[in-house]
Amino acid sequence: MRSQVDSLEFSFQPAREVYSVSMLNREARRIIEGQLGVVWVEGEISGLARPGSGHLYWRMKDESAQLRCAMFRSQNRLLNFRPGDGQHVLARGRVSIYEPRGEYQLVVEYLEEVGEGLLRRRFEELKLKLAAEGLFDAERKRETPELPRRIGVVTSPSGAAVRDIVTVLARRFPVIPVLIYPTAVQGAGAAAEIASALKLADRRAECDLLILARGGGSLEDLWSFNEETVARAMAAVSIPIISGVGHEIDFTIADFVADVRAPTPSGAAELAVPDQAQWFGALETSGQRLARAVGQRLAEPKTALAGLAHRLERSHPGVQLRHSQQRLDELETRIRMGFARALQDRRSRLADASLRLRGASPASRIELLDERLRFVSSGLKRAARDALRKPRERLLLARRALESVSPLATLQRGYAIVTGRATGAILTDARAAPPGAAIEIRLARGELSATVDKSHPADSGQDLGRK
Repeated sequence: MRSQVDSLEFSFQPAREVYSVSMLNREARRIIEGQLGVVWVEGEISGLARPGSGHLYWRMKDESAQLRCAMFRSQNRLLNFRPGDGQHVLARGRVSIYEPRGEYQLVVEYLEEVGEGLLRRRFEELKLKLAAEGLFDAERKRETPELPRRIGVVTSPSGAAVRDIVTVLARRFPVIPVLIYPTAVQGAGAAAEIASALKLADRRAECDLLILARGGGSLEDLWSFNEETVARAMAAVSIPIISGVGHEIDFTIADFVADVRAPTPSGAAELAVPDQAQWFGALETSGQRLARAVGQRLAEPKTALAGLAHRLERSHPGVQLRHSQQRLDELETRIRMGFARALQDRRSRLADASLRLRGASPASRIELLDERLRFVSSGLKRAARDALRKPRERLLLARRALESVSPLATLQRGYAIVTGRATGAILTDARAAPPGAAIEIRLARGELSATVDKSHPADSGQDLGRK
């Protein structure tokens, strides 16, 4: 009866859905990848491994957590830097699960260093925003004039870009005037200055074409041209704009908003004006075609018309202008070469004179003689010291020997020297100083004057030691 009840209870339990480990990992991977999609993760690289397969594996960590990351060879070969432990990076990829080990990981598709990477992210965000507003649409791009009346250049007046632009414009079509709208192109406040210069050019309407330019640099250097204020000021200007910012590989938001994008400032100048020789050549070709057409239409006055056409061709302003331009180029080249040769000659002469002046300068000779004097003086002092040392040592030894036999040294031990006052002779016998005789007594320090009260002559053969 009990077994029947157990079997009845078991029959009412719901069927169990049992996963294998691989099935569960696969299902979890599908859910995570489907829900999260592409994510950006910022952190520090730790434990980077580079196996022979060419793939990269590491842990990305912050203050309180870490995440396993994998970047396959097909993606990491596009990196423009070499990742390493301790680097702070920004990664874009998909969250997934490595099924064989059931490990949660980020499969990285793009990796960049933080710093410039943040700027690039801001660049991409602003690019998407302005593109959605239609600021990059081809429909709003304006045609640049084939032959501008006047060209305005918005750039730094002291940079290399303005010199390159003016040089190219002068070479290609020098008769077109150029107006510079000076502005800062880098640093704090540069974006506001650029926008203000664009608004000024639009308000004054002095030009029918603008060139916005800056020389090359890093992403940070070019960042003023990625600011929203500059992009909106460009979009609001009614004058066509050619952008020539950075090098050919550099792209800024200003390039996308501009009506025409040039790879460099020189390239912008190339696009702004036609080549004078080609333009006049085309004009001449058009004139020839027109002459032939008129000749065909006016067959009767053909001879007269040919003569007029010949005279017109000889006096054509284009021909005269071309000859004048060629002559001007030749004169300019000769002047530049002459200035260069004269400058080089003067520099050479100045260098030779400077060299001779340094060789003949009294200061150099004085310095040399002063050095020799110091050397000789030093040697003389050493020789004098050496020459005086030995006599000084001999004098010291002699002094010590003299002091050892000096009667003064004897006086220091308590003895005295007695002399007769009248004769000054040293007294060695008591008989030479009878009572009443005046004597002088010399001590180690000072002298005494005395008179003999008594005299005790020694017996014959008796010395002072046996008194």
